[in-house]
Amino acid sequence: MSGSTSDTPTPTLRVDPQKGEGKGRLERLLRPKSIAVFGGSQAAAVVRQCLKMGFAGDIWPVHPTKAEVEGIRTFRSVAELPEAPDAAFVGVNRFLTIEVIAALAERGAGGAICFASGFLEAGNDDADGERLQGELVAAAGAMPVIGPNCYGLINYADGALLWPDQHGGQRLAPDGRGVAIITQSSNIACNLTMQKRGLPVAFLMTAGNQAQTGLSEMALGLIEDDRVSCLGLHIEGFDKVDGFERLAARARELGKPIVAMKVGRSEQARKATISHTASLAGSDAASDAFLKRLGIARVDTIPALLETLKLLHAVGPLPGFTLSSMSCSGGEASVMADSAEGRRLRFPALTPDHYARIKSTLGAFVSVANPLDYHTFIWNDEPAMTATFTAMASGGFDLNLLVLDFPRNDRCSDADWWPTVRAFEAALKANGARGAVVASMSENLTEEHAADLFWRGIVPLQGIAEAMDAAEAAATIGEAWRRDPSSLRGGSIGEADRGGVVHGASAVPSDATPSARFAGTCPSRGEDTQLDEAAAKSLLRGAGLAVPAGRRAASVAEAIAGAEALGHPVALKALGVAHKSELGAVRLNLQAGEEVGAAAAALFSLGSGLYVEKMVSGALAELIVGVTSDPLFGPVMTIGTGGVLVELLKDSATLLLPTSRGEVEAALKGLKMYPLLDGYRGRARADVPAAIDAIMGIAAFVSGHADAVEELDVNPLIVCGEGQGAWIADALLVLSSPLEREVAAQRPEG
Repeated sequence: MSGSTSDTPTPTLRVDPQKGEGKGRLERLLRPKSIAVFGGSQAAAVVRQCLKMGFAGDIWPVHPTKAEVEGIRTFRSVAELPEAPDAAFVGVNRFLTIEVIAALAERGAGGAICFASGFLEAGNDDADGERLQGELVAAAGAMPVIGPNCYGLINYADGALLWPDQHGGQRLAPDGRGVAIITQSSNIACNLTMQKRGLPVAFLMTAGNQAQTGLSEMALGLIEDDRVSCLGLHIEGFDKVDGFERLAARARELGKPIVAMKVGRSEQARKATISHTASLAGSDAASDAFLKRLGIARVDTIPALLETLKLLHAVGPLPGFTLSSMSCSGGEASVMADSAEGRRLRFPALTPDHYARIKSTLGAFVSVANPLDYHTFIWNDEPAMTATFTAMASGGFDLNLLVLDFPRNDRCSDADWWPTVRAFEAALKANGARGAVVASMSENLTEEHAADLFWRGIVPLQGIAEAMDAAEAAATIGEAWRRDPSSLRGGSIGEADRGGVVHGASAVPSDATPSARFAGTCPSRGEDTQLDEAAAKSLLRGAGLAVPAGRRAASVAEAIAGAEALGHPVALKALGVAHKSELGAVRLNLQAGEEVGAAAAALFSLGSGLYVEKMVSGALAELIVGVTSDPLFGPVMTIGTGGVLVELLKDSATLLLPTSRGEVEAALKGLKMYPLLDGYRGRARADVPAAIDAIMGIAAFVSGHADAVEELDVNPLIVCGEGQGAWIADALLVLSSPLEREVAAQRPEG
């Protein structure tokens, strides 16, 4: 089929010649002027959907026997096509898919959607899958390929659908804008097209296996389109860390926020993801930290994803976390107040002047507060509601909410609801404020209502919890975008500097003195070696970290002598035991030689030796600082409430390394136990700067040995009173590099 050139102007898009990604590589595929289709029923569906959506370009079905598909003349092969197509939908079996892709690449096609499954996603159940996926990538060469195991692409802006099924969306208006959505699940994509929430969609795309073209590259291509307002991602696994970093940076440059629903919080979700896609899921805590660093908001449900996209599409990121709420019901006001509990969102108390402005518009029997129950005294009185709403919206809130459930149109009339909407509209315009109507139940705000509210400059939000998710996500993005753009790639690690980032405390000195007594290790984990506490602490002490003085003891007598040399009180521990407290392998606050001797006799048989250490005095709190090596993100640090209850309390924050001093401080302040560090209820304040120094030193040590450190667990990091420091009281260190084990074995004890 030949069609005239579309009246919609082609957007001016950016090409990154250095990367060869984004718009430059995907432009023809994402915004095609010609489409070739291969296959049977799926190919026919693609043709049908393009015709239905009014695609103005050429459609070229390719079939070996049929004369036409959906009334359009067919071609017998790629070679017979009038020219190289911009985009192709390949809906044939997996073996024939490779032949078609090779022919398209040789002809110079702009890109292809590979519908067939049975590639790498099949896992060990199909011996051919991995081989075929490699052959597919080789056949494509430089030509972009989306999939395999992929439903395809819907371009609602141009009416170009490489989509083998029905869908529930509509063509974007010629001068309209909409969101772009990418999902790694074709079924979720189908369901998303059926949403009745009034969300305008410009593009919807499925990623499939990401055999050649990853999700981040697809996203880069989509956000360059002027008709895209913001981006939603359903992520099972990240394709490339640097790809997502480029995506986040470019999205910020363009002012196009990103929200993601990243699955994998539960073990069951991780297993399902691994079986469904060939991409790497990554640990959930690390994924969370990665998205946070990039300024990509994270939500947990599909409704929250859609509502957040509506808010971002209409008003963009929010400047802060303050909300107002109005409703004509005390019950709704209470629900709204409760919905902010446990979130960063808040409904600030009204100032006296603000209170007076609102009070002057309401009767004496109305109690004025935020959230506000304005009662039904002024219901359907548009001037009165306008006055009250205008007074409320004058408070400078980051987002103003009006709780309003519309009656069902098939049995009731909504005529009396529109004065409320118009009053809210007038109030927002008078104050230059952002506002959203929130329906407590999603079915009580129809697609038609949503379209009308959008037209009035009001965001239609469906569901109170989802509205809160959306507001918090938008405010989180706003907060991230106010940070230095360099934070998208993390900080740098180094020497302790209270004013900024830590620089350089890491390398073990080259003139380390050999010591045969520093050879102790716990049992090997395959090729990895877990150092015992004495060896780990000596290595950390050599890197300049705050470790209490201690020494090995090979006998009861050596333990007593060591304690005398260090000075009482001391702690005595059995070496080679990972969780000493649970096994009774540690004795604390030993005050004299007799106590040390008795403890040494009891502990000697529990491990591979003894370690005697000077007790830390003035302890106020205990932290855990752990670092593991993630296969996708590299070193990942966890900071949390430490001690023997660490697993029970589960009070922690996760950071990617390298990190900055500011990120560490923010992580500490976000812990539930932070008030203990800050002088809770008159208690002494802890040496928080020293704790941050210690954490930054641990981060520097790991970054300096990133190729060797598999795991470092400091528990506890004892934080003392102001000016008394923070000390590494126990350490578990697992090394993978033989070189590092050799260096460790040469370090003297402390």
